[in-house]
Amino acid sequence: MEDPVVAQVKQTHDFATQSALPTLEVSGPAVAEQHRILTPAALAFVADLVQRFHPQVQAMLEARKTQQAQYDAGTLPQFPTQTPEIADSEWRVAPIPQDLLNRRVEITGPVDRKMIINALNSRANVFMADFEDSTAPSWSAIVSGQVNLYDAVRRTIAYTHPVTAKHYSLGTKTATLMVRPRGWHLSEAHLTRNHVPVPASLVDFGLFFFHNARELIARGSGPYFYLPKLQGAAEAALWNEVFVHAQQTLGIPVGTIRATVLLETLPAAFEMEEILFALKEHSAGLNCGRWDYIFSFIKTLRNHPEFILPDRSDVGMTQLCMRSYTRRVIQICHRRGAHAMGGMAAQIPIKNDPQRNEAALQKVRVDKLREVTDGHDGTWVAHPGLVSIAREIFDAHMPTPNQIDRPHFHKEYNERDLLAVPTGTRTEAGLQLNIDVGIRYLAAWLNGLGCVPIYNCMEDAATAEISRAQVWQWIRHGAALDDGRVVTKELFAQLLSKQMIHLKAEFGSEQFIAKKFPEAGALFAELCTASECPDFLTLPAYGQLVSSTL
Repeated sequence: MEDPVVAQVKQTHDFATQSALPTLEVSGPAVAEQHRILTPAALAFVADLVQRFHPQVQAMLEARKTQQAQYDAGTLPQFPTQTPEIADSEWRVAPIPQDLLNRRVEITGPVDRKMIINALNSRANVFMADFEDSTAPSWSAIVSGQVNLYDAVRRTIAYTHPVTAKHYSLGTKTATLMVRPRGWHLSEAHLTRNHVPVPASLVDFGLFFFHNARELIARGSGPYFYLPKLQGAAEAALWNEVFVHAQQTLGIPVGTIRATVLLETLPAAFEMEEILFALKEHSAGLNCGRWDYIFSFIKTLRNHPEFILPDRSDVGMTQLCMRSYTRRVIQICHRRGAHAMGGMAAQIPIKNDPQRNEAALQKVRVDKLREVTDGHDGTWVAHPGLVSIAREIFDAHMPTPNQIDRPHFHKEYNERDLLAVPTGTRTEAGLQLNIDVGIRYLAAWLNGLGCVPIYNCMEDAATAEISRAQVWQWIRHGAALDDGRVVTKELFAQLLSKQMIHLKAEFGSEQFIAKKFPEAGALFAELCTASECPDFLTLPAYGQLVSSTL
């Protein structure tokens, strides 16, 4: 029986047979069940998105470079002055869909089959399936991830562990599904148009939307997304154009798509209201992507020596810049009728050590209490074991589905608050931790793992980005450690060499992750000592990932 979405598309546009329509070249290795996803109609739908929007994506990426050059030359981010009608007029985002009213606990994770099942069964309200920071985007991972989500939407997804024979399937009640496509800056090397790799964001969004939008609607939900790495309202407006075109193409009412923007770049913090306005008919609020935000703080202000950060462990959510950013999200979202989502609890339960486990869980409780009492409408966790803890805190302080209509009398936060430099110390231990975590994560990523437990925290690309950007910043500006030593390339090289020896002793040479340590160490060193701070570690790493999986 033909997929109803494909039938609908053929009826309206006949994507599969019209030779005048744009086409994509597929060059990736064969992936199991890919015939269900890479259909002629689906590829034609994505090709249509690429033809229409790829030039705008390229122009937007050039605009990012121009904006960063201005920051490098001494300009600081500031609130826009050319759109007073947005700030001064009365407007609200579109009404919230029923299955997104209560988002008090959201769990995130990669698009692996078992992880999708466990996350949907976790008793969280929402599961965000992540093609971006927690997925190393090999062609196999991307295509199989789409297969897995196709089955999850239809509730046919199942998995049997090849060693233990344990069987996994969906329970009766599951979390609402949201999907995070890759960011605008990433390309998909295995899909090209005229021999040019296409925007990965359009691939991830297009394939999921094409295959699942109508099925989700029929089941009482809808196509819901998280949008990463946006730097301002113009980038949100581009997504809005994509949404409108995609819905019109498939004959789906405009406004059916809903998207939460991850507020995880410093420039975007100065355009929160404008971002909501740009996505007004499709908005599902803002989320405080704290780890990427810290990374963006460093990267955006990379040429400003007055913005050198302390150890990353000191840059907590009670620092003025971080508290200002999260509370401003709450103010603006609630003013406009949208969810203001809290950030990630990266801790994972510690087995066989009750004392350390309780200390870690207490940190989660304190963090979630801050979020709910400040006014957040929900929060993120990285592990199913934290769902009940986060829910307990939010249930105790948020008896309603959300807090959008509850007044929160925070002060108005200004540009100086958002740019306040975090206080703390810079230590050799902090430098060593950055090197250690960065190499461990990169080695796992190059092995195809994007979500990695390290020291009882779930690390993804965002935390690795902080590690390498902070080392770069300290070297670039000759930051002084608390013992008086200056961070130089020579000191970094010494500590890096020491860490490589330690990792070899810890893992030996046969474990699969250890085989990538030399590549990971070399790439980490390149990122930390470059003359300019590279935009994203996943850009050079992706080339290595692709070459190793062809």
